[in-house]
Order: sequence, then structure tokens, then C-alpha cells
Amino acid sequence: MLNLLTILTALGFLAAMSMNAIRFMHYFQLNSYQTVTQMNWMRKNPSKWMLNPFFFLLGLICILLTNTLSFVFLPIIFVLAAIWTKPKKAKKPLVYTKRVQRMLITETLLTLLAILIPALLYEEQATAIAMLCWYVISPLLVIAANFINKPIEKAVNQHFINDAKRILKQMPNLKIIGVTGSYGKTSVKYYLNTLLRAKYNVLMTPESYNTPMGVVMTIRGSLRATHELFICEMGAKKVGEIKEICDIVDPQHGIITSIGPQHLETFFTLDNVKKTKFELADALPSDGLLLLNGDDKNISDVAYQKPHITYAIHNKADYQAYDLEINETGTSFSVRTPDGECERFTTKLIGEHNVLNITGAIAFSHQLGISLAALKPQVRKLECVPHRLQLLDKGNALVIDDAYNSNPSGTKAALDTLSLISGFKILVTPGMVELGAKQDECNAEFGKNAASVCDFVILVGKRQTECIYQGLTDAGYPADKIYVAETINEALTKAYAINTNGQKRVILLENDLPDNYM
Repeated sequence: MLNLLTILTALGFLAAMSMNAIRFMHYFQLNSYQTVTQMNWMRKNPSKWMLNPFFFLLGLICILLTNTLSFVFLPIIFVLAAIWTKPKKAKKPLVYTKRVQRMLITETLLTLLAILIPALLYEEQATAIAMLCWYVISPLLVIAANFINKPIEKAVNQHFINDAKRILKQMPNLKIIGVTGSYGKTSVKYYLNTLLRAKYNVLMTPESYNTPMGVVMTIRGSLRATHELFICEMGAKKVGEIKEICDIVDPQHGIITSIGPQHLETFFTLDNVKKTKFELADALPSDGLLLLNGDDKNISDVAYQKPHITYAIHNKADYQAYDLEINETGTSFSVRTPDGECERFTTKLIGEHNVLNITGAIAFSHQLGISLAALKPQVRKLECVPHRLQLLDKGNALVIDDAYNSNPSGTKAALDTLSLISGFKILVTPGMVELGAKQDECNAEFGKNAASVCDFVILVGKRQTECIYQGLTDAGYPADKIYVAETINEALTKAYAINTNGQKRVILLENDLPDNYM
């Protein structure tokens, strides 16, 4: 009888461990496989793992009070733990990449050892205690598996990197353009891709494939002999990651779109962000083209001495945008080149931030030999980048979808865009994350800025948005115009239920936090 109960306990334990392994692997993937980010996230989100010590204590009490009878209750406790911690439907589900599969195998082997060693050496009670101890630390097993697998992952990645370098070596005439920045880099990449197609056969890294392995995947899967230009978006969350991508692709040209307080949990300081973004500039050859955003104070503060070209709206620059005319149907503006040539452009995109990013793309394309006249129709073709201040007509509402990511500069651009559109303005947001020590301050400032633009504010997640709420109330915003929702679905239901007194409903979706933050 005892042997059967022991087997049932072991099966319940494995079920509970499997659920935890999948859950925390999903969070680790959302945290970009970064140990520091995962640990910081766990520290700030104890509700995601506090059930583990609860079930541990429940099982331990059961063992101490009932001794051998505990094996009647332990299978039930582990099954309850498995049910309670079963992964829920996610906005961005776990992707079972080869890396994830290898880590899950490592976790499984560690877990089996946790059962087999005490089972062979000790009696049943000690084995049960070992199971409970292993269960309580299971959220950390993904980190252990990642550490154990590091040599394997390094070897696998190096194989793919070498293959990508081999492909690039076979294309000596290919020009590679690196695009980086705290924000704006994806938009500039998309705009540049459209503009450069007026003359060149262009490949760009898709969506947000801006990590070293994302770039390698693009090269190995999409680069063809017919491509003349490769636009390579370069993202980073810590010092050295831009250099890592540059060492792979060896860019000839580069654009730095902005520098700001983003990912400070891993960068720690703004100076580290500056240093990392300029790793792209340092990687360029002496005859390479470097384009810098002249309106960005943090870029200007670097005082970069090597040859470069600037673009701006407000500050004096080589490529100057001026005479902006912006309304809710589109934007027109003029651009002056270093030699004094001027041209008027029109786009269906709205907002000053879009003009600045488009001006950067115009400047770069013009430097690569495309005339301003040839760029005019290309600018008219530009579309909103998905989930980056993308205007969506939903019939009974106009939605400004800025859900991809959020940062202090981005929230300002989003609110500026919202202010341009007539109607009943509703903000839906869970706030900003990964801003380190500045997170509360930035979210409070976001609330103060929103108070002067929005007719109604819907915050998603009470704890996450406390500072935004405080910023709103500090600015004198009425409490009855603020609603705190638990989920994004509840927030959207509320947004569509608000009485707008006949005005057009305009909903700004500012950020959509991944599952690990909700």
C-alpha cells in the first residue's frame, strides 16, 4: 500500500513540477532569457511564485503531523499545486524553441535526480521532504538550467553566427546599415526600407528581430544574392550587446535615433545606455555614414567628434525639417539639405515624432544617392508601423494603438498625437516598466501629462499603476474620471461603455505589458 502511495506522490510531484517548469520558462523567455531581469521580476512580482512556499508548508505540516499517513495527502497536495499553478492562456504564448526544449530537458533531469537520489538512499519520509524542498525552489530551476546549458547554447549560437558570417562574406558588395536607439529605431527602419526601395533591393530585419540571434536568423533565412542593402535593427538591454551584433554583421553605415532611460534595470545608468548606443558608431569604418538625431539632448551630450550627419526639427542640423502642418488626417513638412536644396513632403502619418523619424530616413536615403524628388512619392506610401501609434478605425471608435512598448519619450509622443485628434479622448494604459529607480518618477510624470489631454483614463492593474494615479490626482484630475481595471479586456469594455455625449470616441492604447507583468 505504501509503495503505491509513494508512486502516486511521485506522479503528483512530477505534474506540479511540470506546470511550474512551463510557467517559469515562459516568464524567462518574456524576460529575454536574462537572469538579472528574471530575478528582478521575481522580486517585484512575488504573487507569481508565493504559492510554492504555501504548498511546501502545507506538505511539510502534513508529513510532520501524520508521518506515514502523509502519503495519503501528499499526492492530493501536489495535484492541487499542479492545478492551481497551471499556465493560463497567454497573450504571447511560450515558444518551444530548440533552446527552450534543451532547458526543459535539463530541468527534467534535475527533477528526476531530486527524486531518485533520496529514494535510493533514504526512506519514504526523507524522499517526500526532498520533493517538497525541490518544489519550493522550482521557480529557480529555469535559471539553473540556463546556467548548466550555457556551454551548449554558446556552441550552438557560435555555429549559427559563423554560418551568418560566411553568408555575408560571400556578398562583398552588400551594404549593411545598423539602426539603433532607445526608441524610434523600428519606425526609422520601416520608413528607411520604403524610401530606399526607390533605388535599391533592400532587406530589413523583420518585426523586432533586433537581438544577435534574431539578426543571424534573418541573414540565414532571408538574405539573397540580389540584395544590395541590409537594414539591421540593433536592440540592447545591457552594455556590449550592440557591439556583439556589429561584430557579426560589420556595418558600413549607422543611425542612432535616440538615447533615453529605457531598460535601466539592466543598464543601471543613462551613461551606460549612451555608451552602448554609440558602440554602433565606433564599429563603422572611417568612410562610413553615421546619422544622428540632432534633437536628442542625450545624443548631443556625447559630443561625438568623428564625421557624422544630423537631422532635426527644433535644433540646427544638416537635414532640417520645418514648416510642419499637422492635423488628424496627415502631415506636410519641408526638408532642407546641407547644400540648401528644399522639398515639401506629405504623409498620412500624424505627429511631430513621425516627422522627425521620416526626416532621418529622408536624410539617409538622400546621402545614398536618391533625390528628394524621388523620395516624395515614397514618403506618401509610408504606413504606420504596427502597434506604434498605429491609427485604427473601428467604426464606433478611433483607436491609437501604441501597445508595443512604452517609454517616457514615447508616452509624450502618444499624448501629443492624441491631442491632435478631436473627440472624447480615453487613455488605456498599464504604465511603463523596466525603468529601474526612475520607474515611479516617470509613471507619475506620465499621469501629470495625461491629465491635460485626456477626458477619461483607464489604468490596467492597481499596483502597477499607483504612480500614474498619483500623478493624475496631483495634477488635479477628477477621481471620477479614472477607472482601474484588472485586465486589458475589462479596460476595453469600460472604454467602449463610457458615455461620450455624442463625441467621437478616441482610445489611446499606451503599452500592453506581457504576461509576466500582468
